[in-house]
Amino acid sequence: MTDSRIATARLGTDGPEVGVQGLGCMGMSFAYGPTDAGEARATLERALELGVTLYDTADAYGQGENERFLAPFFAAHRDEVVVATKFAMTIPPDEPTRRIIRNDGPYIRQAVEASLERLDVDVIDLYYMHRRDVNVPIEETVGTMAELVREGKVKQLGLSEVTGGELRAAQSVHPIAAVQSEWSLFSRDIEAGVVPAARELGVTLVPYSPLGRGFLTGAFADADSDLTAGDFRRHQPRYTGDNAAANGALLEPIRGVAEVHGASLGQIALAWVQQRAAVHGLPVVPIPGTRSRARIEENTAATRITLTDGDLAVLDAIAAGVAGDRYADMTFVSAGRE
Repeated sequence: MTDSRIATARLGTDGPEVGVQGLGCMGMSFAYGPTDAGEARATLERALELGVTLYDTADAYGQGENERFLAPFFAAHRDEVVVATKFAMTIPPDEPTRRIIRNDGPYIRQAVEASLERLDVDVIDLYYMHRRDVNVPIEETVGTMAELVREGKVKQLGLSEVTGGELRAAQSVHPIAAVQSEWSLFSRDIEAGVVPAARELGVTLVPYSPLGRGFLTGAFADADSDLTAGDFRRHQPRYTGDNAAANGALLEPIRGVAEVHGASLGQIALAWVQQRAAVHGLPVVPIPGTRSRARIEENTAATRITLTDGDLAVLDAIAAGVAGDRYADMTFVSAGRE
């Protein structure tokens, strides 16, 4: 497999240039079962060698443990990487499907100081509001975030799982560099409102779960039977029971395209997301998660696959057949508020 470095894209209108594919780091210490820490650290290094420079975490991942895990890597490569983390969400360890959301100013200030300490950095390059608390005006939340920029604690602002209207309201207070939302062959709801707003405002889209939590790679067929007890995908409606069986059948057209390109299922799913940039006319930097060097090589190679119009026609039809919601509780994501 080639060692060619991936291309780059800009975050927002005046943010940094980053690799056109980033790395979602959540699974390195949270949510996806046991981790080989040594292999995960080697994966971080290999990703950087391949041109991946945007590394994504959040204070909610393992109640700060994911940020602590990444801190030594960031310290060793501070001038080469863009550190992205998030505030707003707490996940009780004994209630993995519950979300406690806060967007108020005092909480944000508490959260940023804690993340700075855990990450062991002087400034966070990209700071996201992880989820929206509808009881706090978004203008108020972004106003506090803008103060962090002026104080030198944060460089760029991001939002996660907001609607197009919420993005426009936020942009009226302070420039937003990136919006992070789920976007994949299985999840396309953001194309109705968020993507047009981002294109209009010069905001980069950062798709998370572009591989459908691994389901689009064929790595598992049913979360209940195939994944460990601590894996949070067992709580997501799409990946268990009848929904999993129905969605598994949707992998067949992906296999057909993959065979033509001599690629894996995951590479085709990622190539489709990467190609959203050309389809919709805005920067797109997906952040597939992995803790494997072999997988990071496979994922980055997908940035060099160009799908034909015929391929896209086949793949674009998949989303309409997906069974089950993204989460058991959809009120905390943009699709629940559009």
